[in-house]
Amino acid sequence: MDPDLFLTIGVVLAILTIPSLFSAWTDGRAPRMGAIMLIAAAGLVVAAVTKKPGGYAVGDVPHVMMSVVGRYIN
Repeated sequence: MDPDLFLTIGVVLAILTIPSLFSAWTDGRAPRMGAIMLIAAAGLVVAAVTKKPGGYAVGDVPHVMMSVVGRYIN
């Protein structure tokens, strides 16, 4: 698969993890699903960085994500 796609899915999954973790924290539950999502997001981001020669710079991430979205919308 495309490392840009891995990075995009990992970042989106990491953003979606935040409400799950806060919900579990406020309800006094163990954040199992949030932890699983966070581990999956970290794995996807690490896989993307290791598969791409030269890796990614932090400033490249928005451009990479927009190019992936544009590629799959068109």
